[in-house]
Amino acid sequence: MKKILTIFGFIILVSAYLQNPCYAIKIGLATDVNRLVTGTSEIGSIIDSNTNKTLYKLEKMKAYELRPYHNYIAIKIDGKFYKIKSDNIAIRFFDGKDGYTSVKNKWYRGIIKIQNKGGQLTAINDVPLEDYIKGVVPSEMPSSWNIEALKAQAIAARSYAMSNLGKHGSKGYDLVDTTADQVYGGASAERETTNQAVELTKGIVITYDSKIICAYYSASAGGVSSSAAWGANLPYIRSVPSFDGMIKKNGHGIGMSQHGANNLAKKGYNAFQILQYFYKDVQFARLKDYV
Repeated sequence: MKKILTIFGFIILVSAYLQNPCYAIKIGLATDVNRLVTGTSEIGSIIDSNTNKTLYKLEKMKAYELRPYHNYIAIKIDGKFYKIKSDNIAIRFFDGKDGYTSVKNKWYRGIIKIQNKGGQLTAINDVPLEDYIKGVVPSEMPSSWNIEALKAQAIAARSYAMSNLGKHGSKGYDLVDTTADQVYGGASAERETTNQAVELTKGIVITYDSKIICAYYSASAGGVSSSAAWGANLPYIRSVPSFDGMIKKNGHGIGMSQHGANNLAKKGYNAFQILQYFYKDVQFARLKDYV
């Protein structure tokens, strides 16, 4: 296969997502559960999201159990439950300090929001887009792989996220943290190499006809990627040799093969060439806040 020598340029997206200029994204971490355990790496506070009033101070590195209580939320402190007079809370840090919040035995950047919906708890991570991608790349691709493959993964993941904002809007978030969207392990998943790949591609997305594409990818396509995307007519999806060697098909096989991306990177292809190989007639853009 000849190397792709396409010359690409960045364009500025000036009309899309103006309602969300800092590109924060909301990730559903837990939905309809009856118990959550949380904590903070620094001194934190529970805020009533409805009134912005501080309700409780949280000691750092201490676990707190939360449960639904009628229309409110109850918190367990030193062995006893106390009612929080709110059905919608957020965990923040004092004095604008940076810190991490724990949910599901993982640390997360950004803000954790917890809501009582119909007697069950929903946990949402409201996080800047780039911090979200830092938690996706090492969860979806081994951090030891070639840096160009990691960069391709970062761009594909960012494109998928931006093209699916509001996908689960009825539940109060954009995406979930599982393979139903993209696996997201929060700050606990971050690695130096994958964070570097995210930083090197900051704000870059894949476009087709000036629109961000839903950049599907899977572990391997079993030799040839699929041109079918669940019956949808996606002109940037095509069937090509997937370069994933003797690895059997693992996943839907649509779009970029992750093993194929790593093998192409080993052959000297850069992230943009890899993506232009797997997706048809695409270009690249940088989100306007990152120009």
